[in-house]
Amino acid sequence: MALQIGDKAPDFKLYNSDKQEVSLSDYKGKNVVVLFFPLAFTGVCTAELCEMRDNITSYSKLNAEILAISVDSLFTLEKFKAEQNLPFHLLSDFNKETSAAYGSLYENFVLGMKGVSKRSAFVVDAEGTIQYTEVLESAGDVPDFVAVQAALAAL
Repeated sequence: MALQIGDKAPDFKLYNSDKQEVSLSDYKGKNVVVLFFPLAFTGVCTAELCEMRDNITSYSKLNAEILAISVDSLFTLEKFKAEQNLPFHLLSDFNKETSAAYGSLYENFVLGMKGVSKRSAFVVDAEGTIQYTEVLESAGDVPDFVAVQAALAAL
């Protein structure tokens, strides 16, 4: 069952690229953009996260934190974050539980890979309620960041 606007966002506790645990509940009182992306170091994912990096001031002004999640190992994410100079947490959902809880998991991806995060965006408000949801079936598409920012601006 897909998550809908008005649903309570599933809490999670994942390791970031600095090997620290980060949970959604750590951000109570702040708006959060939860992004799922398929794989680090791929073209569309790199462009997507660099767009978030380049617009970080806009998200800060909207009182929003960004948490980007993939099934990559935290070691891969550490290198990706450093290489792309990303100023937000990259979280490893290596066991795929959070991606599944958010309905953001490809059963079958490309090249025979199974269990890869679907590209998706969720806006979670300060009370932990989902205010925007976009789960993309095509990994070549990127979320509508204008709509994400509009959802944040409305909070």
